[in-house]
Amino acid sequence: MQIIGLAKKVTIYIGESDRWGRKPLYAAILEVLKAEDCAGVTVTRALSGFGAHSRIHTASLVALSTDLPLVIEWVDSPARVRRVMPRLREMVREGLITVQDVEVVAYSHRRLRDLPADTPVRDVMHREVHTVAPDTPLAEAVTLLLDKRYRALPVVEAEGKVVGILTDGDLLHRAGLLATSVQALLTEAELRAHLAHLRRQNVTVAEVMTAPAVTVGGQTPLGDALRRMVEADIKRLPVVDDAGRLLGILSRVDVLRALARPPVEAVPRPAPPDKPQRTVGEMMMTTVPTVLAGAPLAEVVNLLVGSAQRRVVVVDDTGRVVGIITDGDLLRRATETERGGILRALTERIAPGKQAAVHLQTRSAREVMTPQPVCVRPHTPLPDALRLLLEHRIKRLPVVDAEGRLVGMVGRGGILQSLYHSD
Repeated sequence: MQIIGLAKKVTIYIGESDRWGRKPLYAAILEVLKAEDCAGVTVTRALSGFGAHSRIHTASLVALSTDLPLVIEWVDSPARVRRVMPRLREMVREGLITVQDVEVVAYSHRRLRDLPADTPVRDVMHREVHTVAPDTPLAEAVTLLLDKRYRALPVVEAEGKVVGILTDGDLLHRAGLLATSVQALLTEAELRAHLAHLRRQNVTVAEVMTAPAVTVGGQTPLGDALRRMVEADIKRLPVVDDAGRLLGILSRVDVLRALARPPVEAVPRPAPPDKPQRTVGEMMMTTVPTVLAGAPLAEVVNLLVGSAQRRVVVVDDTGRVVGIITDGDLLRRATETERGGILRALTERIAPGKQAAVHLQTRSAREVMTPQPVCVRPHTPLPDALRLLLEHRIKRLPVVDAEGRLVGMVGRGGILQSLYHSD
């Protein structure tokens, strides 16, 4: 991540005895910031101080066990601070949070390393994984996906052996349901009706899941797991022991983060001499669906439905990028009248050349697009593109020339494939 220049410094004042659930509050805050891929955090234990209740806390020998003040300092990009701050405000119920502008004059980080063959998957995977059984009602599984914002649920038998996996794609292609990222945009009434329909059908997870699931062992080198993801064209791998029992789950983002932010080594390894970095232009997609800013919404919907990328780039008359539209953007900014038709179009398979039957109000792409999307140039090194994808929590980046005209698109999957083929 590059934050040279203007940044935000967040300072949090709490007590050592403050807790979040069963954990010390400071530890819970560190976990949240680490999960959000933040730049770095420092926790300082004060010698003495008092807060809103005017009680003096001290580290004297007489009172070593008192509630000492803790100071958490976090410096990061303004965009990430804005995104994470609501979560911090929820967690700090008693304490003080301040935010101030700072100028970062130096922030060094290691270059994207070559994929180490000896890094085991267990060092990168997520260990806290929610699972479902084959006979779990599909409505219950969908509720879990929505409530917890999971993108996949391993399906396990009673002894913990993995027999399948339930993903957004399974819901979309096998059950005729919206991906959970889109379902989250439904109104409460629409969602209740959606789930009630599922319960009436008595569909179980076993009828929709992908089986058998592609899995990987905990001792498997990260490079082999990466190859398996690319070759199977999947985003997540359940991690299992020798008996096939679930240990955790490895996602595409986990692999990318491991590459972008490798663990500290005892003895730093010098970069291979004269090894050129691969660039975005070497592996970008050059066929990208586009519309003009004044294009009607019906045209946008038809392009989204026909695009495997679920992205439409908005350009001006000269081809310069002015915005981007995802299926989530479209639903989030659609009116209640428009939403029903858009939902049907996104969940139905439409034959090539056939138009989606969507009745939309007279509006344009400009009204639903996300303006000024993050873009990269063809000569941008892949490590820099990767950091932008992770920092902004997005999946794809438009690629533009020196004048800002669209020339392609790059995404997480493309970067993974490039790393795999260059390994």
